Amino acid sequence: MTSTTATASASTTTDYAAQVAAAEALADSLPGAERPTVVHHPSPEVLSGPFTVALAAEFVGARAADVALVLSDRSVLAEAAGVDEALAEPGEMVRPALEAATATLGVGVLGEVRESDASALVVATGTAVFELTTQAGSIGWFAIRLHAGAMQRPVIATPSNMSRISNVEMALTVEIGRTRMAVRDLLALEPGAVVELDRSAGTPADILLNGRLIAHGDIVVIDQDYAVRITRILDSPEAAL
Repeated sequence: MTSTTATASASTTTDYAAQVAAAEALADSLPGAERPTVVHHPSPEVLSGPFTVALAAEFVGARAADVALVLSDRSVLAEAAGVDEALAEPGEMVRPALEAATATLGVGVLGEVRESDASALVVATGTAVFELTTQAGSIGWFAIRLHAGAMQRPVIATPSNMSRISNVEMALTVEIGRTRMAVRDLLALEPGAVVELDRSAGTPADILLNGRLIAHGDIVVIDQDYAVRITRILDSPEAAL
């Protein structure tokens, strides 16, 4: 075996180990009463069909990757979130699981989780596909492909490293309160209805970066548009990544 072949083989082994770790972390974080077992599928090209409607995203960071998730029964997600399936946002409900998977790759940012055709990802060279199974049978599939040239070791989030992902857009959300409602009450809503939130008037709003609380602030109006004035930083944006 030449040194070039040996290096390529070692790189492939390292990539596969990282893909397995990501799949296991995803299984740990998926909603549901039973943690699914992760089984590698040796012939992903025969699975492109199920991935025509997948929840997919791109991870940019220490090791860039494309990921896609297919679940046989999305009602499990809605049930875990306590909302009606028709009102559920599948991308947001699986985002924590996909973030857990990509967190095993090191520092980085997971982009928007979108419903899209990921069949091309499944048949791409270097993609690993894993079946997610429970005692009831298969519940879905997870695909992950590491980008060529990605770094092979974890990195520390220094300014120079962060500059590589500085142009990635992230979701910044301002939340003034929450509540829980039964589906029957939700369906009974009509214009003019008042929904009471779990927060008193005058309480600072929460500021979330990709769903993680990083600061508090006051709601203000600037040129007839709502805005938020930061009053307290709880976590730095770098730490939230």
